[in-house]
Amino acid sequence: MALNVIKKAIEEGKMRCPECKGSVKQFDKYVETCDSVWDGAGDSGLETKGAKVTLICGNGSCEWRERTEYWSEYIDD
Repeated sequence: MALNVIKKAIEEGKMRCPECKGSVKQFDKYVETCDSVWDGAGDSGLETKGAKVTLICGNGSCEWRERTEYWSEYIDD
């Protein structure tokens, strides 16, 4: 689900670079973080805790990029 939110925010220009204030143009290295994994007695599963992503500005000469699990803080509503 987080991946869809990130993609949509970037496509709509709602994810902002904190340095140049332009919209973030791309991302890389998306991964869901794991809270717990269980297996036994026929039960197996994975609980996810969130997601980490590398945000890349890509506006002109702005070289800002950040690996973060707080990517939602960069989205303007």
